[in-house]
Amino acid sequence: MVQRYGRHEKLQLRELTEPGIKENEVLVQVHAAGVNNLDAAVRNGEYKIFLKYKPPFGNGHDVAGVVNRTGSLVSRFKVGDEVYARVADYRIGTFAESIAVNENDLSMKPKNLSMEEAASIPLVGLTAWQSFVVRAKVKKGDKVFIQAGSGGVGTFAIQLAKHLGAIVATTTSTSNIEMVRRLGVDVIVDYKKEDFGERLKDYDFVLHSSSDPKVLKKSLRVLKPGGILVSLTGPPTPEFATQIGMPWWFRLISSLMSASVKNKARKLKVDFSFLFMEANGKQLAEITKLIEADVIKPVIDKVFSFEQTNDALSYVETGRAKGKVVIKLR
Repeated sequence: MVQRYGRHEKLQLRELTEPGIKENEVLVQVHAAGVNNLDAAVRNGEYKIFLKYKPPFGNGHDVAGVVNRTGSLVSRFKVGDEVYARVADYRIGTFAESIAVNENDLSMKPKNLSMEEAASIPLVGLTAWQSFVVRAKVKKGDKVFIQAGSGGVGTFAIQLAKHLGAIVATTTSTSNIEMVRRLGVDVIVDYKKEDFGERLKDYDFVLHSSSDPKVLKKSLRVLKPGGILVSLTGPPTPEFATQIGMPWWFRLISSLMSASVKNKARKLKVDFSFLFMEANGKQLAEITKLIEADVIKPVIDKVFSFEQTNDALSYVETGRAKGKVVIKLR
């Protein structure tokens, strides 16, 4: 449980009663939970302005497990089904023995994956899907630049982009060059030796994940006119505020926060948007098909025990994970 917001706060182990479920929910016995930068950011309070949880609250967004109980209106899942999900905002708490999940956020677990492998997929998979398929509509021959290719989102996004027929570029460190090459990357920029802004040009799409404002502005210049940049780190935009139903004052704040980068994008004749991915069981089911067809494979760096959850979060925050980090409960 998150007892209080703070970068140096540790999650506390607490014994709670088993969650109740609503008529459209299932109770999932958690076997494994993926660990994401988002989990650390929520604990740190980085998204409190638009995603505020009242401590104490459970943390964790990715889950793989078995259905233990179903609500009266649940029609797509039954007790004993092996499932996985990125649970919805305000319904988080996968770092636990069980969790109630809306059936619309769930998908059947890929048959060819272990629970730990499945738990590594939902958040990064849906982030890539909503960026490439929904927002950018990436097609064969498009030039796609994916930042931080050896990370959790990057390793999945590279595989999805290649499946869609894109020409893929990424940044990584010297030690990870062979890893991203095996995933199918066409253009590799060693960020310790090269400047991607000088190496890349006329790209159709950029998946931006750096928190450095200078990197964001440089990334816009990589695009050709009409190109699209989707940022996973912000700044949030008024369109995003409207999408999630925020009040007028947040739309105003987001307008001010994003004004500079949107003006820069307008001058370059490119599109900038902020993506805060949403839980979506139907999209996850499409991803499941690709995994079962061996089009996309999970990339896992480390598996921690439940008792090592704080260690897992700390490791993710180092930014050195090659692929995903997972917590195993059963």
